[in-house]
Amino acid sequence: MRRQTATCGVNPAGSSRSLRLDPLSLPVRFDAHDPRADGYTRQIELHRERVVLRRAVRGMQMAINVRVSDFTGVALRGNDEAQTLVLVHRDPSLSVPLLISVDADEIAEAWAIWSELFALPQIDEGARKPAARRRRCNAIRARRPKFLMRRRAGVARELQVHREREIIAPN
Repeated sequence: MRRQTATCGVNPAGSSRSLRLDPLSLPVRFDAHDPRADGYTRQIELHRERVVLRRAVRGMQMAINVRVSDFTGVALRGNDEAQTLVLVHRDPSLSVPLLISVDADEIAEAWAIWSELFALPQIDEGARKPAARRRRCNAIRARRPKFLMRRRAGVARELQVHREREIIAPN
């Protein structure tokens, strides 16, 4: 017989409390929202050295095992009313939510703990600004095109001109 608290630290379904994982009680297994999966949920197993993502897409069951060192860092996302800590991967579908909270002190403390636990950098995605727009008027615009650079430029050779000092007519 299974325990009623099979989610290990995650709030039961229907609870109004937000997601809150305890970094000191790993491994932990919980369900997260996944828009591509069947039933819009995926099961995540979080260990100190690896993350296992289980989901079904169009009836096909899959389990993805990702090392924690393959993740980019622990990011802070969100707006003024609610912020989220996320274990960020280059592939956005492999990113894992860790904590959702309104309390800034709790977020800051958990951010430091998760970052230290996984030995990953802290990333503040809210402070990231978009790259500046490239200017169209740049210094290299007037250069030769790339395909013409491969060709050898024509050498201006002088045509030989035969010169005589005087022209003598037979008459």
